[in-house]
Amino acid sequence: MKHFKKAVLSLAAGSASLALISCGGDDDNSAKVNLRLMETTDIHANVMDHNYYSGSQSEKIGLVRTATLINEARAELSEADNHVLVDNGDLIQGSPMGDWRAAEGIEAGEVHPVYKVMNELDYTVANYGNHEFNYGLAFLAESVNDANFPYISANIFKHDSDSDDSNDELYFKPYHLENKLLLDENGREREITIGFIGFVPPQIMQWDKAKLEGQLKTKDIKQMAERFVPQMRAEGADIVVAIPHSGISTEAYSADALPEHSAWYLADVDGIDAIMFGHSHLTFPSAAFADTAGVDLEAGTIKGVPAVMPGYWGSHLGIIDLELEYNIDKDRWRVSASKVEARAIYDNENKMALVDADHSLVAAVADDHDKTQAYMGTPIGEVSDNIFSFLALVKDDPSIQIVSDAQKAYVEDLIVGDVNLQELPVLSAAAPFKACDREGICADETSFTTVPKGQLTLSDAADLYLYPNTLVAVKVTGAELKGWLECSASQFFQIDTNTSARQELINYAGFPTYNFDVIDGVTYEIDVSQPARNDGKCQELNADAERIVNLKYMGSKVSDEQEFIVASNNYRANGGQFPGTGADHVVINSPDANRTVLANYIRDNSPVTPTADGNWSFKKLDTDTDLEIVFRVPDSERARSFVAEQLPSAVELEINDKKEVIYELNMQ
Repeated sequence: MKHFKKAVLSLAAGSASLALISCGGDDDNSAKVNLRLMETTDIHANVMDHNYYSGSQSEKIGLVRTATLINEARAELSEADNHVLVDNGDLIQGSPMGDWRAAEGIEAGEVHPVYKVMNELDYTVANYGNHEFNYGLAFLAESVNDANFPYISANIFKHDSDSDDSNDELYFKPYHLENKLLLDENGREREITIGFIGFVPPQIMQWDKAKLEGQLKTKDIKQMAERFVPQMRAEGADIVVAIPHSGISTEAYSADALPEHSAWYLADVDGIDAIMFGHSHLTFPSAAFADTAGVDLEAGTIKGVPAVMPGYWGSHLGIIDLELEYNIDKDRWRVSASKVEARAIYDNENKMALVDADHSLVAAVADDHDKTQAYMGTPIGEVSDNIFSFLALVKDDPSIQIVSDAQKAYVEDLIVGDVNLQELPVLSAAAPFKACDREGICADETSFTTVPKGQLTLSDAADLYLYPNTLVAVKVTGAELKGWLECSASQFFQIDTNTSARQELINYAGFPTYNFDVIDGVTYEIDVSQPARNDGKCQELNADAERIVNLKYMGSKVSDEQEFIVASNNYRANGGQFPGTGADHVVINSPDANRTVLANYIRDNSPVTPTADGNWSFKKLDTDTDLEIVFRVPDSERARSFVAEQLPSAVELEINDKKEVIYELNMQ
């Protein structure tokens, strides 16, 4: 039995706290202990509550605001130390501050701004996310070495030259055992060992292949949990907390498939007491998971295991309150009750901030903030008209066109003189990274690309291309090209041409907009009266479904055998989800970031005229029924003006309670 000491217990009843259940008496062999687990995830270098694209403060993001929630959640426990704080990765990349730090480089003695803040917040442990590897292992190591807390990952191994998995060496420490003195219900200190185990999506080896190949290998998340959790228990872990940088998939589990989203599978691993997950940029528990098998939203559990996912960019703090009960017969602690909450920094319904920023942490990164602003203000050229993505899911759009043009020009220059590639037509795939938020709410302009006409800066290039992906090109057949576009076309709901009831066109929440690839260089139509072939992850739902019609290159129908080069990015090209992608299709692995390619293109072609070429459109729906098909944009003058200018046939119907303008789209 763990040792105990006499102490005084004072636990305040916070909004997410458990009411302690008395076990009665002062029996030293029985006890109940409350433990609060807290999580941040997918901060993406959004340390400050600042939108560097608009140059204004944002009340919806920023670790400096999440910090206030952390401090409040601790204060609810009074003087008791019954809490731990974890971070679940995707930390050093994803905002202009992360871009500035990476562009500047980081030397020994310099502290990455994320750790300037996190070191003040007393984190217990952190897990690596997939985006930690975007800048290479050397940059990662020099950044992480200033963290005042350990890092873990149980499914990343050193690359070796043999095919024997049994002798593979871990690249990082797989788990961390934290010995804590926690106050029990009778005011005694109980020594409890909390085990934390972390995981990263195995797909980092495709997504960042150029930086990781020959150095790392990854393994299945669930298999590694089954390997290491018993080991953690044997080494003294009283409870085990899994920290997978991984979302939820309810597809039939297959270790050979190396699932990207494995949190649901981890709930089946014996010995895991709680799951603190991330990667998907969603909140759990929330209505987004209302139809997910095995999920109890009220309890906040997955197959009975308490779990939390706290959004992204600092939007939420994940809290799992565990009540631990000591079993003298088995000489072990067990979870006897739990409560879960994803606590927000902003009230979207009432449009109000729920917390202020922690001013001491704002001061700690003031210099980094100033340097980021200066970096983002670097001029790169001029644009003759506004580039907004309000209509990127409704019609061919200039915010995607300019990215495609830049990628296409880059690859065409690169293949000159290559006898194997120079005769092949070059196409370009690009998607709207910003077109409503991940939960399908279109009320906020910051969820869209908004680059006004005039001088362009690095800030604008980052707004046009959100991620530091590198340019990668693949060789595809006509059949694969059509399959790629079929997956993209699954962005839309199937339209019933026999009803006059209102129908939403765009599946905002169920299909991530970054998977809506527009492929330039060919022309095609999308027939939304037909069923979707794929789901939001490009998994096939209906092999016979056909939405892509009239697919042509240079005015001629594309044949199944015809070959093309498609310029894209490392995530798409190496991912293998879309037809025509995967390692065996890659023909160009560029060292240049797509955003750099875009910035250079703007410099070389300034002033840029942002005109979409209209290479795709919706097929007109042949029906006598008066259809009402709708889409949504923010309730703002800028959005309204853009719709009136770019799509004058759209009819404004109403403003809903989320402050979205609902427009009717004429598709007949």
